[in-house]
Amino acid sequence: MPGDDDTPDPFTNLYEGPAKMVQAFFAPMAAMPGRDALAPEDVQHWAEVGTRLQAMWLEFMTEQNSQPDAALSYLDPARWMALAQGWYKQMPLVDPQRQKALWDESFALWQQVLGGFSAAGTSDNTPELPYKDRRFADDRWRSHPAFALIHQTYLFVAERLNAMVDDIHGLPEDQREKLRFTTKALVEAASPANFPFTNPVVMERTLETRGENLVSGMEHMLADMKRGQLTHTKLGAFSLGENIATTPGKVVFETELFQLIQYSPTTEKVLETPLVIFPPWINRFYILDLNPKKSFVAWAVDQGITVFMVSWKSADASMKDVVWDDYIRAQITAIDHIRARLDVDNVHAIGYCVAGTTLAATLAILARRGEADKVASATFFTAQVDFEKAGDLLHFVDDQQLATIESLSPEGYLDGRYMAATFNLLRGTDLIWNYVVSNYLLGEDYPEFDLLYWNGDTTNLPAKWHQAYLRELYRDNRLVQPDSLEADGTPIDLTRIETPTYVQAGREDHIAPAESVWRITDHLRGPVRFVLAGSGHIAGVINPPDAQKYQYWINDGAPRSLEEFQSGATEHKGSWWPDWIDWIKGQSSDQVPAKGKRKPGSKSDNVIEDAPGRYVKSR
Repeated sequence: MPGDDDTPDPFTNLYEGPAKMVQAFFAPMAAMPGRDALAPEDVQHWAEVGTRLQAMWLEFMTEQNSQPDAALSYLDPARWMALAQGWYKQMPLVDPQRQKALWDESFALWQQVLGGFSAAGTSDNTPELPYKDRRFADDRWRSHPAFALIHQTYLFVAERLNAMVDDIHGLPEDQREKLRFTTKALVEAASPANFPFTNPVVMERTLETRGENLVSGMEHMLADMKRGQLTHTKLGAFSLGENIATTPGKVVFETELFQLIQYSPTTEKVLETPLVIFPPWINRFYILDLNPKKSFVAWAVDQGITVFMVSWKSADASMKDVVWDDYIRAQITAIDHIRARLDVDNVHAIGYCVAGTTLAATLAILARRGEADKVASATFFTAQVDFEKAGDLLHFVDDQQLATIESLSPEGYLDGRYMAATFNLLRGTDLIWNYVVSNYLLGEDYPEFDLLYWNGDTTNLPAKWHQAYLRELYRDNRLVQPDSLEADGTPIDLTRIETPTYVQAGREDHIAPAESVWRITDHLRGPVRFVLAGSGHIAGVINPPDAQKYQYWINDGAPRSLEEFQSGATEHKGSWWPDWIDWIKGQSSDQVPAKGKRKPGSKSDNVIEDAPGRYVKSR
């Protein structure tokens, strides 16, 4: 780790000159046109701001010393930076010749940047700069030589450090990928946009507000540190069942693990075969029912489908012995209850993310038991069964990481804040540092954004199940090894699955990469329709037709790989949902009247409570 020995830290060395320039230009900024010299009352105000910031911090530290929170140590950036400690010394940067070359290139860059300003003759004419990045899109990053030097130096060093990962000799590929991920995380954290005295936008706001932005930012930061979670949206802006998760329905069945919601029909007739949706239990189900315009649930109901949704219970100490078998049994229980409730032979099933992985295991078990006909079709939203190419999450399943996660679950469940922090880290610039700048440094108010509210509405996980899932599926990739795993006393062999399937992947998915999702097609034996959607893990799924956003690709040939699929695919504009509903109706178009128990809560139909139910509200 830089600072542990005499190994030079390139960020410190290369920032030293430009950073001093910024301090030199801070005073002139206060005297920019339109600004008056500091009056005595201004000096007093700045002193008061400093006193308030200090008092807030001391109060927080006093509270933390009396009530330490394990989440803070987990979320401490130093913990993540420590991941690089063992590899940093292997970086080619420690080679003297490489250091000299880096210095020479950096000085050449500085000359180029400063030369551009000299040629322009005035800072009002911004020169063309060699590196571009949306974090530095504001003109203030380019209109002054000091800030131009700061961010151009950063982008130059970031490029070189990321490239050096490939130059390390003798590093196993899995460790190289982990180092690539760690280097990227460290580089994102080191951005000059994340620090007040190297960010001209923050400095300008500080002068305009006379430091009040820093006070507001400190309030935001300390509130987040007390919660142990980064806030993305205004707290209290959304209420389940009132302005989010509002599709009408009833809870018609429940167990200790889940509630089963049935939504009210909006058409006179519905497809005879109902649909059950299994959302991931690492998130709340209402990502599929955010609001009427975005709701997949409401849209599917309007297409004439009887829709059921599983709402998983957030884990607590009572669920310390829950394992994967329990979630598989829960899926089978939900399927059987729906079949009995509506007196139908089978159901259509959707599995999203980890619930899709589990749905594949459920289908394999039903096939082994001779009960495959209970499921008429299966749809997989960004779900993986083969984890060899599972992406950046593979960096969190080595023995050290698993031991750390286990230590965070003393009561038998993993606090959902830890998973949220991990997923945020996968997109650090967008989900961490962007909010550090806007909410902590600029002191801006939080937006009211339903998707971000859902993203922060964390769910606890049963620790025993979570550990086994990471070891057996992510690390050891046993699900695709026939009969290597079993659940509920039945061996799991995915090659036994002949159920018609619809597989959706997101082209830019960073949680379930498209290549990893594609591999499900290598293991199933029934007919498969694969659809590659534009965008990622959430927007690639939640893309209603009326939005007219993104696109999707279909290849009706027989591609043997994702690369072959893409090379021969036809692009279609907009949402893939209409393609899916056509596929569903192609399985069976038989309809029945939407009456009796097709209308949950109707006469003689005993229900438990209104949707969205209690379980989704538990914390």
